[in-house]
Amino acid sequence: QRRFLAMAEEQLSAALDLMRRLPPKNLKDNLSSTIALVPDLVEDLLSSVDQPLEVMTCPDTSKEFLLCDYNRDGDSYRSPWSNKYSPPLDDGVQPSAELRQLEMAANETFDKYREQYYEGGVSSCYFWDNPGGFACCVVIKKTSPKKAHVASEDDDPRSATVSQGTWDSIHVAEVAVKEGEQRAKYKLTTTVMLSMDTTCELHGHSSDLSGNLTR
Repeated sequence: QRRFLAMAEEQLSAALDLMRRLPPKNLKDNLSSTIALVPDLVEDLLSSVDQPLEVMTCPDTSKEFLLCDYNRDGDSYRSPWSNKYSPPLDDGVQPSAELRQLEMAANETFDKYREQYYEGGVSSCYFWDNPGGFACCVVIKKTSPKKAHVASEDDDPRSATVSQGTWDSIHVAEVAVKEGEQRAKYKLTTTVMLSMDTTCELHGHSSDLSGNLTR
């Protein structure tokens, strides 16, 4: 039994190390391939590996929101705008009434921040109850669509231009509140995934720069 557990821990450690070294934009395919090799690690890998964020449109409000583990229940995702799951889920996990008010305020605030700072993209905030406090997640995605670079006489032929890029950031805050005290302790964990395709007119080649960082 101990030998089996040690082997499973070693396999998980190796798989997580591999995921950190592979390009984030191919993470979904690489994760599926890894799970196919070691299906016993499926739950551990899905809960430990942050994947590039996907976008969905809320059926009720027509507003876009981001999909992640923190608004997922089974195969359904909760919209922060309508507080409803898509596909519909009657008994999906919901934040308490007080946290829902904070969640709505956070989404309005970060929506304005994202538009001014990132000049586009999509952001979403999700809150949930935790023993002794609460937790929240702020996710932001900005994609620069693939485009061809049109050279001009003023261009420096030695410079490289970004032809396509994606930014995904996931910020998770765990807040502990002690009863009777007017202060709280919090722990913040941030993961950033960046992917850029660049082209160089002088040498006529392209490169792929990508990676992720968690702090």
